[in-house]
Amino acid sequence: MTHQQIGARGEALAADFLEEQGWRIMERNYRFERAEIDLVCFEPAADAAHGGEIVFVEVKTRTGVGFGRPEEAVTEAKQAHIVYASRAFLYEYQLEGAPCRFDVVSVVLRGEDPPEITHFRDAFVAS
Repeated sequence: MTHQQIGARGEALAADFLEEQGWRIMERNYRFERAEIDLVCFEPAADAAHGGEIVFVEVKTRTGVGFGRPEEAVTEAKQAHIVYASRAFLYEYQLEGAPCRFDVVSVVLRGEDPPEITHFRDAFVAS
């Protein structure tokens, strides 16, 4: 698989994983200028009366961990780009002020083995 195919596979697996937990995928690969958010999701609150929150999800996929875990690739610079794009998304969809957070989903693909998916809630905060 090419680098792009690996990334697309990881994003599809992450989206399926989150949807299985009751999340709604609002948008995939949201772009604003040079910044991109892999998945923009809505996680409903456990108590439906309290709504839920928008979750901006960065998905990192690798075919092994010889060069480190996928989540380690979410650098401060990458976080800044995600925050930048998230502000544009909230503005564009008139959702400014809505509760939101930033998560990371790590996907490790190893041959025929089932994918290893790890979800990091509140992985970083907007600065």
